[in-house]
Amino acid sequence: MKVPNRYVRLTHGLLAVVAGAFGLVTILAGAKVMAGSDPGYIVYRPLLIYNTAMGAAYLATAFMAWQHPGRGKMWAAAIFTLNLLVLGGVGYLYSVGGAVAIHSLRAMALRTVVWLLLFLGWAWTSRTDALSVSKLG
Repeated sequence: MKVPNRYVRLTHGLLAVVAGAFGLVTILAGAKVMAGSDPGYIVYRPLLIYNTAMGAAYLATAFMAWQHPGRGKMWAAAIFTLNLLVLGGVGYLYSVGGAVAIHSLRAMALRTVVWLLLFLGWAWTSRTDALSVSKLG
C-alpha cells in the first residue's frame, strides 16, 4: 500500500514537534531542579546534568529534522543509543544501591523509549518517502 506523500510529510513534522516538545520539557524540568526545586527524591546530579544537556540536543534534533527528516533518523538513533547506555549505567547503580532513585530510572527508561519510537518513526517515514521517490523514476 502506497502512503500518500502528504501523510509522510505530516508525520515528519509531527515527529519533529514531539521531539522539540520533549526537549523543551526536559530542559525546563532539569533547570527547575538545578535552581533548587526539590523533586521529592534523591537527585543523582550527573544524570540531571546529562538529561538537561540532552534536552538541548533534543531541541537541536527537532529543528534539524524539521528540514531534513533523514538526518532526524540518524540523530534520533544516536540519542537513543546514548540514552540506552546511560539507562544501563543508571540501572546498574540502582541495582547495587547507589544514589539513584527509582524515579530517575523510570524517567531514563521513558526517555529511551521515546527516542526509540522517534527513531522508528523517522526510519519508517524516510523509507516510505524513498519508496515514493523511487516509484516516480
